[in-house]
Amino acid sequence: MAYVLKVKARYRNDKTGREVRLPALVTESGLLISHLRYLATKLHKGQSWRDKVTQTIKLLIEYINANEGRFEQNIELFRAFDESLRMGTINPTDLSDPSGLYWDPRKDEDADYLSTCLTGYTDWLTKASDHETKRANPFRLATSAEQRLNWAAYYHKQSRVFLNHLDRGEEAKEKNRYVREIVRRQKRFYEEEFKRFPADKILPLLDFGFIRADRRHETNPDRAADFKSRAITLLLHYGGIRKSEALQLYLTDISINKKRSEAVVRVYHPSEGASPDKEYSNRREFLAKKYLLVPRTDYLKSERLHLGWKSPALTRGRFFEVKFYPPHKATEFLLTYKKYLEYQRVEPQGQDHPYAFTNSKGEPETIKNFQRLHKAAVNRIGLNCEKYLGTTEHGHRHAYGYRLAENGFTQVEIQKSMHQRSPDSCLVYIQMTNDELRTKMENTVEDYGH
Repeated sequence: MAYVLKVKARYRNDKTGREVRLPALVTESGLLISHLRYLATKLHKGQSWRDKVTQTIKLLIEYINANEGRFEQNIELFRAFDESLRMGTINPTDLSDPSGLYWDPRKDEDADYLSTCLTGYTDWLTKASDHETKRANPFRLATSAEQRLNWAAYYHKQSRVFLNHLDRGEEAKEKNRYVREIVRRQKRFYEEEFKRFPADKILPLLDFGFIRADRRHETNPDRAADFKSRAITLLLHYGGIRKSEALQLYLTDISINKKRSEAVVRVYHPSEGASPDKEYSNRREFLAKKYLLVPRTDYLKSERLHLGWKSPALTRGRFFEVKFYPPHKATEFLLTYKKYLEYQRVEPQGQDHPYAFTNSKGEPETIKNFQRLHKAAVNRIGLNCEKYLGTTEHGHRHAYGYRLAENGFTQVEIQKSMHQRSPDSCLVYIQMTNDELRTKMENTVEDYGH
C-alpha cells in the first residue's frame, strides 16, 4: 500500500561527527533520500523553508498515490495537482472526495510558494550526478516515489514547462525564451490594516499584567511580579525587536552603560555571531564545545527549543544593538532585568546553557511559554489577545515602528532602528489605521474651513 509519512531524521553526508536534524519523508519504498540530500545542500535556509519543501513534496506524493493510473502525461498530472492546491479536492455540492485527500482550497500566494518550493527541488534533482541512472523510464504512477520524482524532474528539465519561475514580465519571458506551462497567478495586492499594541494599554500591561501565577498571593510585590515577561515585553515594545530575537540573548549580551545608567543589548546571529569566549570562533562552536548544544535555529519547528531568525541587518561583528525609543526606556529595562535576575531567574539545573531568559526549571525560555504568559497578562488587564486587535506579541513591534514615524523619523531612520535590510520593509509598521486616517481627513477639512 502506497503511503508517505513525515518523520525526523539525523543526516550525515560523510564520516565526520557532524550531523544535521532535518524533516524527512518515508514511503512504502523507504526513506526519500533525494529530499534529504536537497535539504542538506540548503542549510543556510531556515526551518520554515525546510518544512514547506517537505510539505510540498509530501503533498505531491499523496496526490500521485491518490490518482494512480489516472494521468497519461506528466503535464496533465502537474496541472491537476496545481489546480487541486488552489481549488481543493472536495466536491462543493455534496462534500465528497473519491480521492480521499479532502484538501481545502489554498490561497494563490500559498499555492505559488509551494509551487516555487517544488520547482527548486526538481531543478536541483536534475543536476544530481545519479539522476539519469535513477530515472524511471517510461513514467508510470506505479513506480516508487523516488522514481516518480526523478521522472518529474527529468520532464521538467527537458520541456521546461513544469512550474513557473518568479519572473512573469515580458522582459523575463524574452530573456528565457521559454515560459513554464503552469504559471503563478498574477500577484495580488491587498489593503490590510495592521494593528499595533494600544498605546494607552502598555503601562497597565507592564505594571499590572505580568504577575506570576504561583506567587500571586505574595505580599512582596517584587516576588509576585513576572519580571522576565516584563523585561522581554520592554524589548519588544520599546526596542522593536522580535520575540525570537529576545529569546536568543545570552546573559553576556546584556551589559551596562555606566555613564548613562542604561542597558546595552546586543542581538547576535545565533550561529555566526561572535562567541562571548574568545577561545571559540563563533557561537556555533561555543555552544557545541562548552555546552554540547546547537544554535536554537537548528532545532526542528516541532521541537520546543526551536527559534526562528529573520535575517536582520547586522554589523560586521554579526550583531545588532537594540535602539530603545524613547531612550530612557533602556534604563527602565535595566532595572526590570536586574529584578528578574535577583528575584526570578532560575539557574540551569541539569543541562547548562548561556541563555538569559529561563523557565521555572532553569531551561531556556520557549516561544510557546512566553506567548502563554503574554496572553495571560493581556487578559488580566481586560483585553483579548488577538492579532486583529494588535494585542499579540508582534503588535509591540508595530507600535515601535509607528511611534518612530509619528515622531518624525524618516523612512531610512526607521529602517536602521528596526534593523531591516530594505527601507521599504518598515512601511507595513508605519501605516495609519482606517480610523486614524478618517480623523486626519476630518481635521484637514476643519483646517481648510470647508
